[in-house]
Amino acid sequence: MGIFSALLGNAGAVDQESLMNDYGKLLIEGESIELGFKLIRDTFIFTSKRLILIEKQGITGSKIEYKSIVYKSISRFSIETAGTFDLEAELKIWVSSEVNPSIVKQFNKSVNVYDVQNILAFHVLK
Repeated sequence: MGIFSALLGNAGAVDQESLMNDYGKLLIEGESIELGFKLIRDTFIFTSKRLILIEKQGITGSKIEYKSIVYKSISRFSIETAGTFDLEAELKIWVSSEVNPSIVKQFNKSVNVYDVQNILAFHVLK
């Protein structure tokens, strides 16, 4: 992930080994990491059972919030691909029956947003 994309808040893919080392303790037996992305200080991970959002808080980032969203609570989602002059693709996720999206994430062009859509569709449409 380039520094320019990171400064804009765009997410870049993170390898599974790195995610396992950092966040493996959050997983339950039989759960595995399928895909993960990192923003400047935040990370979000698609596992075989749920979506985990890791948000570092405060100046030092020592306080961390871990949000767990089971796929069955996702009512809908959308992706918007990057255009010619647009630097990022966007993912929106609605949880339960909320009117506005609960989660909005932007990806740099290095991320194949169709892979993100595919993993969400796989789990949400079960």
